[in-house]
Amino acid sequence: MTRLSMFSITVPFKILTLIALLGLLAVPAAMAADTTADKTVTDSYGRSVSIPSEPKEVICSGSGCLRYLTYLGAQNLASGVDSIEKEPQKMDARGYALLNPQFKDLPLFGEYRGKDDPEKIIAISPEIIFKISSTGQTEAATKDEADKLSSKTSIPVIMMPYGSLRTAEEQEQMFSTLRLMGDVTGKKDRAEELISYIEATIADLQSRTKGISESEQKTAYVGGVSYAGAHGIISTEPAYPPFLWDNIKNVAGKMGSQHADVAKEAIVDWDPDYLFMDVGTLQMDSDGGIGELKNDPALAGLKAVKNGNVYGVLPYNWYSTNYENVLADAYYIGKIVYPDKFADVDPEAKADEIMTTFLGSSPLKDINSQYKNMGFTKLTI
Repeated sequence: MTRLSMFSITVPFKILTLIALLGLLAVPAAMAADTTADKTVTDSYGRSVSIPSEPKEVICSGSGCLRYLTYLGAQNLASGVDSIEKEPQKMDARGYALLNPQFKDLPLFGEYRGKDDPEKIIAISPEIIFKISSTGQTEAATKDEADKLSSKTSIPVIMMPYGSLRTAEEQEQMFSTLRLMGDVTGKKDRAEELISYIEATIADLQSRTKGISESEQKTAYVGGVSYAGAHGIISTEPAYPPFLWDNIKNVAGKMGSQHADVAKEAIVDWDPDYLFMDVGTLQMDSDGGIGELKNDPALAGLKAVKNGNVYGVLPYNWYSTNYENVLADAYYIGKIVYPDKFADVDPEAKADEIMTTFLGSSPLKDINSQYKNMGFTKLTI
């Protein structure tokens, strides 16, 4: 490593430039390291990373990473953003972005989905790079990706998974990432507070329907789930958390635990009691999956359509999972399917509570207005 690259690990780029002009680059790198890199953390992939104990500027790379920083109330530390934060959106279900319009004015460090530009990152000179790992990538490849980015920028990289609320294992990934980011940013208490709230909310949902026998459980399907963009009715989540928590049989449940596209013929064959349409599908032409329900004769025969049991729910994914939306949807769905178990719940008021806990205030009305106010409503098919 050259003297310049060693020194730039700990000295902001603008200061480094000034020092270079003054001919002072001979300052020992070890001396500079003593002033800033005074804490070592282990990231989610076992990498030891030396970082400042009280960072003032960070960037978040990868799908959903900036959402987590916002959940922790540390969004003021963001010194740059990827392209999705600056591009105008036709519709936007990302509460963290809607409530933080200042993100659009921050410098660009790369393209969305973790396609970083090392030169742009060096110009911004954050003290730490938080990076969400790519789904399906091996641990060795993930470590190598982090090491290469750190080597190219001389900035410490903390690599983490995004996790999910679908399984216990993926929940633990999510929680460990929140804890790691909380530790690094001085928001450990906030991370624990949010995790406790999530656990208590899931426990409340599960307790409301735990007495329902398998024979009494209703069947349902959720369609139009966004996944790397908007999709139609065949796009679903076999391990859709609201169904799991509310003791509702997901007719697509045997398709696995990850996102899946199913045949329309399968939906017709399953013929669920209830259809829930993720309103993220409205980003497609002709209202996406909702338009399909209105125009496809095969789908018109579904008993959920005939009985008027088709409802809109808030978008599950948009640049990874909107967790506050997922929990809010679970209360709305529970209220629809098992109204006696959720008699004390006002779904919109509960959504406001959940969103405020995650984000500091509720973007519910702003989100729903973009999606034709079809979230939390019975859909006319």
